[in-house]
Amino acid sequence: MRNLIDIQRLQKFRVFYNTTIYPELQRLERHRRRLIRMFVLSGLFGIGLIVFEVMLGIWVVTLTLSIPVVIYIFYLFRRVSQYRAQFKPRVMKHILDFIEEEPNVRELDYKADGGITKEEFLESYLFHTPAQYYVAEDYIYGKVGEMPFRMCELFVREQSKVRNRLDYVFKGIFLHATFPEKAQGEIVIWPRELRQYLTRSIKEFTWVGGENVDHEVVNPDFREAFITYATPDTHIIGILSEPMQKALVEYRAETGKEIYMSFLGREIYVAITEPKDIFEPYIFRSNVRFELVREFFEDIHMLLGIVQDFDQTH
Repeated sequence: MRNLIDIQRLQKFRVFYNTTIYPELQRLERHRRRLIRMFVLSGLFGIGLIVFEVMLGIWVVTLTLSIPVVIYIFYLFRRVSQYRAQFKPRVMKHILDFIEEEPNVRELDYKADGGITKEEFLESYLFHTPAQYYVAEDYIYGKVGEMPFRMCELFVREQSKVRNRLDYVFKGIFLHATFPEKAQGEIVIWPRELRQYLTRSIKEFTWVGGENVDHEVVNPDFREAFITYATPDTHIIGILSEPMQKALVEYRAETGKEIYMSFLGREIYVAITEPKDIFEPYIFRSNVRFELVREFFEDIHMLLGIVQDFDQTH
């Protein structure tokens, strides 16, 4: 499995960014600046209107003037929503075009809404939760070799048992791929650092025959970073290759993000945490920055790299 933080690959992406994505961001930046000017002028007009109403002191006139002001405020928020709605699809299309140049990656497409279902999420054995709050967006799908895959951004929370609030379960990118042939055995990998929050998930997998197999993992750094459980008939190294172990450890160290993975027969599930909203455009600051698109590109590339490794070694 190729390491995601590959200098040559990033250099190619930087060139692609300069020639293709940067001009698109510049066009969107002009749109954002027009919105800012509208906000500033609207603010100045609003202050002037308030002063005029105070000086006039006639509440009927004040009420009459407030109606178009409220309508205009709703109009401004609608313009902002439209800007946000068109930002991701326009930039995402270019990122996917670049990724599609990868060997065996094809038929990539993107939808702003929808994604992995709650049923698929729970079938992964990665998270045991009622998931009362479940939102999927930024849906990407396509094929790696002959393996169809689907990924999206997920926001998952559950009702707290001790407080009247929703507790965090998962926030980040979630991928589901299907291998053409059924692999022998099942394996689930969780972040060791989060073990205290994974008791229910681990118990759920042990109920179907899973057991701890950390002693069969070759890479000591991987053993330190992850907990590995598998069914007795699983050939660990056959599924979790040494290059994959190394790449996952390096990616985690580089980004600070946690990774969850499960290989269940033909089904592959991968989850990568992301603390902030992925690729959300700013309104009051510039979006013309390479780092804005680089991080999302790396996350997608990492997920597809796992699928590619499984496709090539099986």
